[in-house]
Amino acid sequence: MPASLAPRQVALLVDCLSHAARSCSPLLFSACIARALLAVSAVRAEDTPRATDKPVRVLIQTDKGDIELELDAARAPLTTANFLRYVDGKFYDGGRFHRTVKPDNQPDNKVKIEVVQAGINPGRMKDEFPPIKLERTRNTGLKHRDGTISMARDGPDTATSDFFLCIGDQPALDFGGKRNPDGQGFAAFGRVVKGMDVVKRIQAAPVEGQTLKPPVKILKVRRKP
Repeated sequence: MPASLAPRQVALLVDCLSHAARSCSPLLFSACIARALLAVSAVRAEDTPRATDKPVRVLIQTDKGDIELELDAARAPLTTANFLRYVDGKFYDGGRFHRTVKPDNQPDNKVKIEVVQAGINPGRMKDEFPPIKLERTRNTGLKHRDGTISMARDGPDTATSDFFLCIGDQPALDFGGKRNPDGQGFAAFGRVVKGMDVVKRIQAAPVEGQTLKPPVKILKVRRKP
């Protein structure tokens, strides 16, 4: 991601460089260049995922049981932060698992996958946050394994609040995978650590096509201490 400076930082640097140029002082000009490089380095450091970021645990309570997640904030910081703002805002309370994709209900897809997809409370859709940039698995090093949580999307950089959970390894959803024609993959950002039996019960629930009928209710979603 390109580094960018805050307006105040830009103004200070421009003022410093202008003063150095007017004074024709090589020493002052060199000092301002050093200051500019330091500021850019600081911005880049802020934008880089920190290895010290601790995993975040989240509990999803549904009418079919509980699912506990561990989110990888260090390797997928943007996607994790996006998911957590919906969690903290209680958007998923009253939400639902609404879609299940199984080998027998995707006849038009040559590349088969197995996932269950969920979304926020339909009454909160008007309050959705803007879409986020796609954190590709090529960059994060995460993979779509059994139990992976990842963001649903249409085109790249379109993910908002819908997420899905993988049943079995799904390499076709990684960067370079063939499930999506653009080959960019999906943004994996954590995994199920408890409750895969619940995920499989959701997958096996009654469907019409790929739509769960009725949807599986999400009672509430909260961070764990």
